[in-house]
Amino acid sequence: MVNTRRWRIVLLAVLCWASLTACATQTGSGGGDNDEDSPNAAPAATTETIVAEFVGNGSPAATEEPAADTKDLTICMGQEPDTLYPYGGSMLAASAVQHAIFENNITTLSFDYQAQGIEKIPSLADGDARLSHVEVNAGDIVVAADGNLVIVETGIVLTNSDGEEVVFDGAPVVMEQLIVDFTLKARTWNDGKPVTAQDSVYSFNLVADPATPQTKFTVSRTASYEATGELSTRWIGIPGFYDSTYFTNFWQPLPEHIWGKYTAVQLLEAEESSRLPVGDGPFAIQEWVEGDHIYLTPNEFYYQEGLPYLDSVTFKFIPDTNSLISQLLAGDCDIATQDALGTDHSPFLLEAESNGLLVPYFQTGTVWEHIDFGINPDNGVRRPDWYEDVRVRQAIAMCTDRQRMVDDILFGRSEVVHSYIPSVHPLYTAGLTVWPYDVEAANALLDEVGYLDSDGDGIREDPATGAPFAPTLSTTMEIDMRKQLTQIFKENLLECGIDVQLDYMLSSELYASGPEGLIFGRKFDLVEFAWGTGVQPPCDFYLSSEIPTAENDWAGQNNTGFADAAYDAACLMGIASLPGTTTYQDGHAEAQRLFSEQLPVLPLFLRLKVAAARPHVLNFGVDPTQNSEIYNIFELDLQQ
Repeated sequence: MVNTRRWRIVLLAVLCWASLTACATQTGSGGGDNDEDSPNAAPAATTETIVAEFVGNGSPAATEEPAADTKDLTICMGQEPDTLYPYGGSMLAASAVQHAIFENNITTLSFDYQAQGIEKIPSLADGDARLSHVEVNAGDIVVAADGNLVIVETGIVLTNSDGEEVVFDGAPVVMEQLIVDFTLKARTWNDGKPVTAQDSVYSFNLVADPATPQTKFTVSRTASYEATGELSTRWIGIPGFYDSTYFTNFWQPLPEHIWGKYTAVQLLEAEESSRLPVGDGPFAIQEWVEGDHIYLTPNEFYYQEGLPYLDSVTFKFIPDTNSLISQLLAGDCDIATQDALGTDHSPFLLEAESNGLLVPYFQTGTVWEHIDFGINPDNGVRRPDWYEDVRVRQAIAMCTDRQRMVDDILFGRSEVVHSYIPSVHPLYTAGLTVWPYDVEAANALLDEVGYLDSDGDGIREDPATGAPFAPTLSTTMEIDMRKQLTQIFKENLLECGIDVQLDYMLSSELYASGPEGLIFGRKFDLVEFAWGTGVQPPCDFYLSSEIPTAENDWAGQNNTGFADAAYDAACLMGIASLPGTTTYQDGHAEAQRLFSEQLPVLPLFLRLKVAAARPHVLNFGVDPTQNSEIYNIFELDLQQ
């Protein structure tokens, strides 16, 4: 447990220091349990300033001393974005700045979707999404009855428009095809040029380009995406693709009139896309001082009348969390983001709150920690077959005090999870198998399987080989939280005669691609890391088709090697059905039920999103499913 008295002393010291001298930005380690396993280090010696030549209103791009009555917000982050090109990376810090530059077309608040930059969320009920009938012949690309993308040939099983499974014999088959229409809200880029539907089609084509490092899942299942008017687009899926998130198949408009001269490869590095992009959001970048800050002013062409409320926004990069908190208390920062703060700062933040200095935000999110069993490792791995018998996995679950992890590490502010989605998710189902912390029952189950301590040394032996049950648990070394939970796990499993060896690795090594990588090369005994879920349940993580192998170029996510036909069928039924249908609900419910029973991984707990703001910041909050807490920067305000 964290020593609260120590934090009070630290708070007092910081307050005294902050009142005497301005806090200098220091380099050092980042915050606690944030979503980035390997925080970027700020440059130690030199800085590079990139200044925009013009802002939207043509004013000079210099950073001026703000007037006393202006609303100038400073957001302090633990990391500096690697790029602001939307398809160039996935850093949380980049997402925060991108919310200021680019309009949110669809938000994902509280496990649901909302229209912002488009007129509405399309739906089958309203007619702006519909199912049409199309004739399929040999050579066509479709999604087959098993959910896989295929080229139609004799013997392929298809689902026809009546919902029947038929074997293709050369005769045409009528299948269903999704068509979805979107309408943009009228707006302009911050250089005054209008945003058009063609800018969205241009964005789609960039994602489709092999050189763009983005998933091609939806793109490969798209028959066409085209502009149907100045502000309207139409997405058509390939036959048989019942996309459960069809209403999100709108691609963020990007400024083709500026970026069109670059190739997809060049856009990854071009200054106009990665450093100073023109956007359609509430703010426009004026300068980026490398290693220090990004400064933005309002986009005078922003379409939402009367917004934004702020006169300027500065994103400061402060890798050292102690320095960041000091600047927050001193008033040099207005907001500290979740990439900088972690649950280990909770006592400090709560003490500051009790003194009226800060408003902390603790929110369970969608990132969940789990321990994965190496059920079916790569063929080159030689060790006892510890986890093929589900009873061993179930015994380990009962031997693990997950509630203690929540209480000791997360100050009781999170929850133990039993599925790959949290209990507040609308698709979370009743009837899951909940494995209690029960050491006696765990030991009895291990006895039943045949794992016995025959030599009396306190460690069980494998019944087939006689080798001691001493698996290695690997995880990342950068996050202290993981060291805490793995120590608890090791202590717990000794009570069940399992001698867990702990191995802390660099993230770059742990997450390396297969076949060499430990996780995705399927070379581990046990491994602890986190997955993120979202509005849609990620049951596909544990499909047998997602096992990383040489055949799929080690690209799958099911690193455990778990394979269960019933689970596959349930998950695919949910994925292949449309929201609101019985098969959609039933498929996802049954997949969760089987997951909780079969335990391909041991789900532990939800990580917390932790952020803080000064009391005068208005309209700020943290949402469980919206990735960045800066998503509504257009309506953030300062009380004066």
